Amino acid sequence: MFHSFQEIERSLLDSSRRVRIALAGAHDADALSALVAAQRKGVAQGVLIGRTADTAGLLREMGEDPAQWQLTEEADDARAASLACGMVKEGMADIPMKGILPTAVFMRAILDKACGFVPDKGMLSQATVLEVPGENRLMIVSDCAVNITPSYEEKLKILKNAVALAHSLGIECPRAAVVTPVEVINPAMPSTVDAAMLSKAQQRGQITGCIVDGPLALDNAVSAAAAAHKGIVSDVAGRADILLMPDLCAGNIFTKSLTYLAHLPTAGTLCGTTSPVVMTSRTDSPEDKYHAILVAAARVD
Repeated sequence: MFHSFQEIERSLLDSSRRVRIALAGAHDADALSALVAAQRKGVAQGVLIGRTADTAGLLREMGEDPAQWQLTEEADDARAASLACGMVKEGMADIPMKGILPTAVFMRAILDKACGFVPDKGMLSQATVLEVPGENRLMIVSDCAVNITPSYEEKLKILKNAVALAHSLGIECPRAAVVTPVEVINPAMPSTVDAAMLSKAQQRGQITGCIVDGPLALDNAVSAAAAAHKGIVSDVAGRADILLMPDLCAGNIFTKSLTYLAHLPTAGTLCGTTSPVVMTSRTDSPEDKYHAILVAAARVD
């Protein structure tokens, strides 16, 4: 089981396999610097798709020789995204990565049935992997960027996506907390009803590969002391590996608070795809974009 991004990096280096990443919109300093770091360390090889003159200039500023990189000219955002996804389909790359292009444009390429990134009856969701300070472990928060107000059925798919991600990080039986404002069922708060249904579904074998409990307020999900103070007896409370958020607003605000106020190392990732995808926020730091590369590389078969 991986306990940190550094452990993921070490494992990838020990494997001696470098994944191939097709960066769409490569003329972006932050995304490009993350990929440069990955190539320098021996984690990945980059294919740079975008405005080659601008990309070459950025490479020189980073002390790189553009002649040592594979650069492909494509100034159109949509075609750059399609080209990156097409390279993965054709086996010329392992991972498509979003550079300086709109998320909606990149997502359209991912959702294009011709590329085959989304399986039948599957659903895409976003997850943020973070290092828990002082606990030497990783935690997954989902969904923070794709599904706005998920229904029970959609939360079920988001949970399954997060569990698959946890498994890829070596967490054999992740503990999933279904987070709500309170730890009791209140019909006036539909998220608490969904949480109770998910918890019971796991107990009855409808959800496998994890342990689920909810509703759990955030303090009870992450703090054993808070759970004990409220008399909550649970295999999940206080040590959750997955936080399933009630909606995008809660997930987005929570993860950005961890990034900008608590300064936790994070990695955003897209779940539910047939191949790993690096789709980070434009405001993510180069370090966190590099972490996202590490998480995606760890998921390559």
